[in-house]
Amino acid sequence: GVGRPPGRQEPADFVLARFPKRQIDDVRLMVSAAVDVLRCFGAEGGDAANQAAGDATARLGIASP
Repeated sequence: GVGRPPGRQEPADFVLARFPKRQIDDVRLMVSAAVDVLRCFGAEGGDAANQAAGDATARLGIASP
């Protein structure tokens, strides 16, 4: 999940807001990793894609493996 929005901001507005400029490089890395996982899924199937997703999140430091 994304957690609660700051203050009284509506959850939909929070989730759909543009990323701050300071986060753009991180977002690009995450999108690139997601594309790689989807390509892996198409070429090698679900198990390989699941492993690739876990590897990517660990590499990017965005989730615990």
